Amino acid sequence: MTGPSEQIDTAGYDAVSELLHRYLTGLVLALVVEEGEDRAADALFGLFRRQHLERFLPGLSKLGLDGEPDAVACAKYHYLSNHVGGVGVVFVPESDTKAWVRYLPPRWIFDGTALAAIPTRVARAMLHGWHGHNGVSLGNPRLAFVCTGQTMDGFPGLEGYYLEEDRELEPEERVRFRFGEMCPPVDLDALPLLAADTWPPDRLAKAARNYSMDYIRNITPVLHDQLGPLAAQGLMYRTGSRIGMQYSKAVTDRLGTTAPAVVLARMLEAQGDAVIAGDVLVSQESWRMFRGLEGECVPEWLDGLAGLYAGVLAVADPTVRLELTDRLDLGADRTTWRITRPGGPRGF
Repeated sequence: MTGPSEQIDTAGYDAVSELLHRYLTGLVLALVVEEGEDRAADALFGLFRRQHLERFLPGLSKLGLDGEPDAVACAKYHYLSNHVGGVGVVFVPESDTKAWVRYLPPRWIFDGTALAAIPTRVARAMLHGWHGHNGVSLGNPRLAFVCTGQTMDGFPGLEGYYLEEDRELEPEERVRFRFGEMCPPVDLDALPLLAADTWPPDRLAKAARNYSMDYIRNITPVLHDQLGPLAAQGLMYRTGSRIGMQYSKAVTDRLGTTAPAVVLARMLEAQGDAVIAGDVLVSQESWRMFRGLEGECVPEWLDGLAGLYAGVLAVADPTVRLELTDRLDLGADRTTWRITRPGGPRGF
């Protein structure tokens, strides 16, 4: 039996970061295909509003931006926070009341060729969920976000600017679309950089892991609220199983092993959980991904998420299956995963 390593597992962070990133993209596509454009847009709005309410104001303070003009602080926040997560974003402060931000392709959330399947309305819902609420959170009713282009509409990236008007805005004015305006030239050498002594490679790997985890943490309750627990569980499990299988090799290559119990334990440890692993049983003594959401948590959350892990293991070793026994979300002191071989004795 082994406990969690005291060393920084950057390979584990990278594996989990990539897997959860692809899972998020898969969930968005599954919503579009299975539930339709309107439901997918509603889910993206809910996801980004939750992300905003949880992260925006604390992030401004953490990044040292809470003393800057609102428009500039917002644009710089998107640049720095996405940079920490490994996402390509640039910004241009045109004045104290107008600051541009551009999300460069490849678009992180609409990974790879998935971009071709994302309806415009679904992409716009992200802006309404987050960018249009910045002024509300800052107590500045004059602040708007003006979108001047989106990649799925044929523009070279998502770009726009924060604009502080001289009057209070109506809710429908907080996000506007003015295609045709162009972001000023970006001086890449003038963009602020994260201090290497404050953000060493292991911290950046952990931050990228957190970036991906936060999206799954927040889309899960949104799906359950909008679809109902059983429908959400099914969508999460089916999508997770497919994504887990599709990216199993990427995960096991990073971890350097295909041993099912080791792969599962390393993924859970890389998510920040205390884990005890044997050859058959892997005990998870915490659930960091949903820390603070215990009052919302229902059994279907873990039942849905289990598909992702099961998919990874199904390719790593096609002879094994993954079962849940004890569960933290049902009041046990740990969650226990049992690795079985169907048709043979229980376990190994």
